Amino acid sequence: MANLVDVFKLTRELIDVPSVTGGEFEVGNSLAELLSRLGYQVELQEVADDRANVIATTGAPARVVLSTHMDTVPPYIASSEDEEFIYGRGACDAKAIIASQIAAAEKLRAAGASEIGLLFTVDEEVTSAGAKVANAHPLAAACQYLINGEPTDNRLAVGTKGSLQVTITTVGRAAHSAYPEQGDSAIEKLLDVLADIRRIDWPADDVFGDTTCNIGVISGGTRANVIPDAAQTTLQIRLATGGDAAKGLLENAVAGRAALDYKSTHDPVRLVALDGFEQTMVRFTTDIPYLTRWGKALLIGPGSILDAHTEHERVSKSELLRAVEIYYDLARALQNRER
Repeated sequence: MANLVDVFKLTRELIDVPSVTGGEFEVGNSLAELLSRLGYQVELQEVADDRANVIATTGAPARVVLSTHMDTVPPYIASSEDEEFIYGRGACDAKAIIASQIAAAEKLRAAGASEIGLLFTVDEEVTSAGAKVANAHPLAAACQYLINGEPTDNRLAVGTKGSLQVTITTVGRAAHSAYPEQGDSAIEKLLDVLADIRRIDWPADDVFGDTTCNIGVISGGTRANVIPDAAQTTLQIRLATGGDAAKGLLENAVAGRAALDYKSTHDPVRLVALDGFEQTMVRFTTDIPYLTRWGKALLIGPGSILDAHTEHERVSKSELLRAVEIYYDLARALQNRER
């Protein structure tokens, strides 16, 4: 049964199905068809129009579930390969992970394991809308362990930083740029606010390290000869401590000069660690905070996060093969842990 999955071929096939966030329909259907052919009970769990999570089980209660996401960041990049690597959008984040998890599940079934499942979500790269919907699924009640896949260099992550995303908006008054005294520049207001935010002494933690703030997007104005009446920025803050503390520092720095709209917040997460697996701590965030009903969480996968979201995204073929063995070994260890 395990030989039915050519993990390199499946990785490339998945990469070659574009699935930038919002456009996961085709890859979800393809995975559902594949898993049905392999004999799984498959459900397409609707998240929004033409967007659905893929959930597959053997029919037995899924005590251990392998999970990752189907969506990618833009732009689409077709697959290619050489002797050492597979390249393309999603190569490590996270289509190779999907392929390795399916191959591991097949190996588990060939060894007689039945209490396993697969969960592939939409929208992880934006708001984790798929994970939030999946968390309400009845199958979650039977799950004791969720092995989530993200590129961790095949090391077991014992924790992830938290995340706070916020949009900050300033409002001014439009005027002709030749008469700036008649207007009130929203962009200059925003720049003053951002200057104070950049001076914040963010909290740190002995385990999770430093809190960091990225000014990811700035927009405002209409033309160079018009005083801008509106401006906006979106920040991504990687939390080493609780989100409430970061919000307090942010609001003190803004001091009422702008409107804050918190898009998402979750605190740092500690994860299950097992002896015998190389461990790490990661700075990025995952679907895990939104899959709390799916048992205790682990995080591991092939590839480097430093290659994800780049024009040279890739995954090592040797890491990909090793990931199949790691997912198999983890699932077996977790199944035996509770017996």
